[in-house]
Amino acid sequence: MSQIEGTAELALATETVRDSKSDARRALWGSALGYAMDGFDLLILGFMLGAISADLHLSLAQSASLVTVTLVGAVVGGIGFGMLSDRLGRVRVLTWTIVLFAVFTGMCALAQGYWDLLIYRAIAGLGLGGEFGIGMALVAEAWPAAKRARASSYVGLGWQSGVLAAALITPLLLPVIGWRGMFIVGIFPALAAYFIRRHLHEPDVFVTNKVQHQGAAFSLKLLMTDRETVKTSLGMIILCSVQNFGYYGIMIWLPNYLSTQFGYGLTKSALWTAVTIAGMALGILMFGHIADRLGRRPAFLGYMIGAAIMVVVYSQLVSPLALLFGGAVMGFFVNGMLGGYGALMSELYPTAARATAQNVFFNIGRAVAGFGPLVVGAVSAAYGFQTAIAALALLYIVDIIALLALVPERRGAELA
Repeated sequence: MSQIEGTAELALATETVRDSKSDARRALWGSALGYAMDGFDLLILGFMLGAISADLHLSLAQSASLVTVTLVGAVVGGIGFGMLSDRLGRVRVLTWTIVLFAVFTGMCALAQGYWDLLIYRAIAGLGLGGEFGIGMALVAEAWPAAKRARASSYVGLGWQSGVLAAALITPLLLPVIGWRGMFIVGIFPALAAYFIRRHLHEPDVFVTNKVQHQGAAFSLKLLMTDRETVKTSLGMIILCSVQNFGYYGIMIWLPNYLSTQFGYGLTKSALWTAVTIAGMALGILMFGHIADRLGRRPAFLGYMIGAAIMVVVYSQLVSPLALLFGGAVMGFFVNGMLGGYGALMSELYPTAARATAQNVFFNIGRAVAGFGPLVVGAVSAAYGFQTAIAALALLYIVDIIALLALVPERRGAELA
């Protein structure tokens, strides 16, 4: 080989590595922005329900159904788009979900009554549902094994960023531009994610798999091919259900608890929310680094134990300062595990079912979590909120048993 040929090959290899890193970064940004869109949309909808109800003369049940139908749409869209992504490609299907969400979120701004708004929210929910699992699969396949968990944790931070942005922006803009204008604002995160994804390529592992298994049936059957896979899938359903149940059970009721039990007004409740979100974000970020260094199971186990302890500790706190910082520590453990599901499930399931697994299991968890506020509210009514939040520790004990008995460790595994 001549010196010129060697230099050319080296330059080509360097350019390939540079392109690969650039693709990985774009995949991360596009997926994180998509998940931020998810959190942003659901929170601004909660803020706007009063204004929408007053303008369109909706009943309390009709207002609540706008949130419910969005979540139902997300579950259906998550499962459907996850399966399509495993068959047709991550980038292509993610683009479809973004376009679907953006168009029908914009249509919400034009709604003239309850029924057309309900339909628009349901279809926008379909687009929302595909974001988490497909984005996690895309990032896991684009990043090297040594940094897979921390890359997935950065995607998880997207949700917290979207929630925080909605909490800061909505009180400022809603009185000025109204709920219709807020739906227009909700399109912008989607547009940003769309333009980032326009320049993405499908991960090599997906392209290779598609070539080797052209025409193979990509279905839910791959999530239960044998006894070991069934055990793993059951474990993931339990983990995702407890994760979402604990998060929604706490986040929906704690502001009300702080208000009724301690007399916290809007300002103090907002401060608590901001500090708790900061704790959650730090927990997600740290989880990825811990999981890459020590393994997936040790990281999950540590956070589950921390969550079980902190919900009990928090239920006993009474001073304002303790409640403030206790909320941050509790959020660190309760929501920090969100940073690990992308890497964990990516290593447990093959490329042909990776996005399906992410979306099916996490959306089953979301469906179960729909009962979280109801259960916490019922226990609170009978025994008090302190008992209700402390009882969540039992869920994390179940979580620990499921992790140790059903979920294997495959840190850094090659994505088959």
